[in-house]
Amino acid sequence: MHLYGLSVFEQQNETVRTMRGQTGKKLRAVAAVMLTLAAGVPSGFAQQTTPASLDKSAADLPSTPAPVLTEPYSLRPSLRDFSQPSASLRGNPIRSYLPTTIAKASFINSVRLADLVKDGKIYLSLSDAIALAIENNYDIAIARYNLDIADTDLLRANAGSTLRGINSGVVTGTQGGTSTTLTSGGGPGGTTGGSGGAASGSSGLVLSTSGAGPAPQNLDPSISAAIQFDRQRAVSTSFYSGGTSTTNNYNFTVDQGFVTGTDFKVAFDNTYATTSNGTTLLSPQISSNFKATLTQHVLQGAGIWVNKRFVYQAINDRRITDSSFRQQILYTVNQVESIYWGLVSAYEDVQAKEQSLAQSTKLASDNRKQLEIGTLAPLDVVNSDSAVATDKQSLISSQSNLNYQQQIIKQALARNLNDPTLVAAAVVPTDRVSLEQLPEESQPIEALVQEAFQQRPELEQAVLQLKNNEITLRGAKNALLPTFDIFGYLGGSGIAGSINPSCNTQLNNCTPTGSTGYGTAFDHAFNNSAPDKGIGFNINIPIRNRTAQADQARSLIEYRQSELRLEQLYTQIRMQVVNAQFALTNDRAQVVASIAAQDFAQQSLDAEEKKLRLGASTTANVLQQQRNLAGAENNLIAAQGAYARDRAGLYQIMASTLRHYGINLMDAASGEVKAAPVVPGLKPAEKGLEPTTVPPASR
Repeated sequence: MHLYGLSVFEQQNETVRTMRGQTGKKLRAVAAVMLTLAAGVPSGFAQQTTPASLDKSAADLPSTPAPVLTEPYSLRPSLRDFSQPSASLRGNPIRSYLPTTIAKASFINSVRLADLVKDGKIYLSLSDAIALAIENNYDIAIARYNLDIADTDLLRANAGSTLRGINSGVVTGTQGGTSTTLTSGGGPGGTTGGSGGAASGSSGLVLSTSGAGPAPQNLDPSISAAIQFDRQRAVSTSFYSGGTSTTNNYNFTVDQGFVTGTDFKVAFDNTYATTSNGTTLLSPQISSNFKATLTQHVLQGAGIWVNKRFVYQAINDRRITDSSFRQQILYTVNQVESIYWGLVSAYEDVQAKEQSLAQSTKLASDNRKQLEIGTLAPLDVVNSDSAVATDKQSLISSQSNLNYQQQIIKQALARNLNDPTLVAAAVVPTDRVSLEQLPEESQPIEALVQEAFQQRPELEQAVLQLKNNEITLRGAKNALLPTFDIFGYLGGSGIAGSINPSCNTQLNNCTPTGSTGYGTAFDHAFNNSAPDKGIGFNINIPIRNRTAQADQARSLIEYRQSELRLEQLYTQIRMQVVNAQFALTNDRAQVVASIAAQDFAQQSLDAEEKKLRLGASTTANVLQQQRNLAGAENNLIAAQGAYARDRAGLYQIMASTLRHYGINLMDAASGEVKAAPVVPGLKPAEKGLEPTTVPPASR
């Protein structure tokens, strides 16, 4: 198993080899004895060696829904892989105890944004807007950290620890734009759900039994030491007590767990003691002893799969995070595109309002001239002046909306809005939507639906979450078993020292002999001269076992819920695709009809103005035709905006935006766009006067 550069089994084997080299021949003999004991473990335990065992025992689980064709995306955008430890035992192990440093987030706008500013204005194409969003948008920047957060859980799982949970929701902090998307998780900040594990509390599902089952073995070896220096002067209360004593203890313990459900512990204790009490033969007395214990879970907690289930879940969680990041890109790109078309609509609306004001102003001026020569009634002049005032008010309102839309798109595309140049710069959109028919508009619905099934990240996440639920269910099933452990141990002890100068000859043989030191005690501890060995077992049978039954039943119920949720997603996505294609067809028809209505309104206004100059019409008729033209222009602007947004929405619903626009997901994960996206179905804006943002009353 080498996903993300991991080699769990190699690490375990290296640990075993190291420990064997340290303990020597006697400890290898202990291991051989315990492996012999473990040979009596049921065969099912021995078969749990790879993740493939998930498939071998599938008959014990509920049937899963039809498989989804989506493939997990595996991103690695960071300079550091947080699924790996910061230091290895072969390198600089001290780094394992030092805090990790994370580079401070950048709050500087990308160079791309500065390059777009010309003559105090930002000339912005849709491609540039999407690239700037990928580089600068805060929603994407926040979601980008989730990739590393998921890696830290994988690091914990490889140590045998429980998972912290990941954030798999879509961050929706950017203002502006309207978009709908199915979310599948929660996280901090602006995410759409509460914080917690992947898909925690999402869509009415409460996965409270995630992580159920026995705690895995601690796979990181630990070394503990207890060193104590004791000096005591005791009051004598009997012949055997009292005197001055010195006791130094040097005790060490090494503990290592293994994925098989095995725990290996070695205790090595040493004591140096002196006393003035004559009842003790040796002073100083040096003792050394060790005890190696090997414990094997046989029922609950036994097997590689049980002890590595959090690793499998963490790998799935990382894939869920990758998928949710792709979902974040889809959502944010669609939102930015909606904001862009909102800016285009506001921009064109100001142009239309300026044209309407120019027409009503010219009509009012002509009417005043006719009033002066007596060919027009004063009421017509009042009517035309009223129209001018109305058009001015409409223009001011439209300009305010344009200013607001410019601020909205700036906050979506920039990290820092405190730059005076950026704040003052007007944003000029350079792209317009064309009526070029895209293949998706005429493609059969079923083909679009099947493509959405293959691409949608929500389905990918739901399937991965279903696999996690399966892991939880099996963990809860294992927790139903009683605890039954087999253990064996081997130890030895040795004593050395010198005859106590205060030795009581009535109690001890105080014949002087050559003094011996720690080397003698150590050698006696390991030469089998004073062995301590044995085997045994521990068993714990919970009566009624209600807690484990409740957890297993609940995990199975939650699994059934997840099955239903997956099938519900299929239905929802199908209806979304159908609705999006119908909406796009209607939008195109609306744009065509609005273009025809605008042409008719323009020709009607031209004809009415000619009739007015010939004296065959009235000012009121001309003003009415101007209002008709203004209404037709507004309808066309709205229809074009709806068509553009719904076309982008269809791409998002099908999750094909990245493919259609040529967006590199790895670039998005790294925050640096090397190749600008290419958006189909666009045309350059027609050349003409740019709208002014200065209110007409001040001109």
